[in-house]
Amino acid sequence: MSTVPLFKDDWTPQTWRARPAAQQPDWPDADAVDAVLTELRGQPPLVFAGEARSLSDQLAAAAEGKAFLLVAGDCAESFDAFSADGIRDKLKVILQMSVVLTYGSGVPTVKVGRMAGQFSKPRSSPTETRDGLELPSFRGDTVNDFAFDAVARRPDPQRLLRAYHQSASTLNLARAFTKGGFADLARVHAWNQEFVASSREGQRYEALANEIERALRFMQACGIDLQDELQLHQVDFWVAHEALLLGYEEALTRQDSLTGDWYDCSAHMLWIGERTRQLDGAHVEFLSGVKNPIGVKLGPDVSPADVVALCERLNPKRQEGRLVLFTRMGADKIADALPPVIRAVTAARHPVVWASDPMHANTFSHASGYKTRRFDDIMRELEGFFAVCHAAGVAPGGVHIELTGENVTECLGGSDEVLGEHLEERYETMCDPRLNGRQSIDLAFHVAELLRR
Repeated sequence: MSTVPLFKDDWTPQTWRARPAAQQPDWPDADAVDAVLTELRGQPPLVFAGEARSLSDQLAAAAEGKAFLLVAGDCAESFDAFSADGIRDKLKVILQMSVVLTYGSGVPTVKVGRMAGQFSKPRSSPTETRDGLELPSFRGDTVNDFAFDAVARRPDPQRLLRAYHQSASTLNLARAFTKGGFADLARVHAWNQEFVASSREGQRYEALANEIERALRFMQACGIDLQDELQLHQVDFWVAHEALLLGYEEALTRQDSLTGDWYDCSAHMLWIGERTRQLDGAHVEFLSGVKNPIGVKLGPDVSPADVVALCERLNPKRQEGRLVLFTRMGADKIADALPPVIRAVTAARHPVVWASDPMHANTFSHASGYKTRRFDDIMRELEGFFAVCHAAGVAPGGVHIELTGENVTECLGGSDEVLGEHLEERYETMCDPRLNGRQSIDLAFHVAELLRR
């Protein structure tokens, strides 16, 4: 049991350093790390405090069932796979999913990309052994390289700078796409990628796009000037990542000149993972002091008392739109594990967004050796999540999905079924398996139906 007090009035971006910090790299050169972090402190912020506050307002609506949160993107971003086309294709799928969700549910979709910072990954073991050779585990491109050799796996702090600059480029492109005409609802057909359009999901999406097009023509015929309606031509798009490498997050934390509050300007929203949500740990300490919206991942073994304590620690003033609880409990466990957690949080009167991460607790190793997930298990967890929320009288407020705009074969199933023998055809992820475009659109239609119910 830690003797460090849990509540302090003198929080600074450095106070996490007095706490035990899980999942941090074993940097071989402390001076080199300090030099990189000093350089990062002098760089411009990637996002701004006002943007984070706007996202909080939208999340407050999601907590009440007046909006729906979609967090989507790669398991882990890659330096080598970085391209404008890749960002565009990922954004296309997210826009398609948001249209399906908004049209089906009748409420706005809060669009958050798991990008522009999602480079680091927690690991179950600090080392990996192959053929008798033990090396440091791959912790994401911010730390080391995926290749299995001693030089590649050596942690290199210069990668933190490369992650910052790639995040800035990604954000610039995402802002240009979402505010510069690419996200115009009149382009709803153009978002349908070729490999998706040829599938059953794509055809279903095209039918919905035709309905939207007819609705826009009807509005225009009624005398509504669609050119003046900014909501039809551009969208708000936010970014989020797991706040894992605390030195990097600290270096990008800035004090807002308007409010005097601290914001982690590496992303609009940060989340704490299942492996780093210790109440007296460094990650909870750090994120307790920044004013960004915060997420927490909750596995099947979390206790209701611990969740309430985390809510008290991260949102003692009970600010609406501050806290998202992502449940990642598994298709077979959610019906039993989630209800007592919701009851405890509700009884403590904490305003939270209840959201489902149906991916992480449904991962397994296929006989072929590939790590994968079944689409049916993902949907079973989502259905269980919605059922529990409805029974408890809380709004099912969002989903957190790992996906890509590429036509990969990493997750089994979907209406255009990926089979076990297909895994090796296009298995491209560096870490966890992702839904492809067809599967992502299929999931969006299923979730829209659950929202309508």
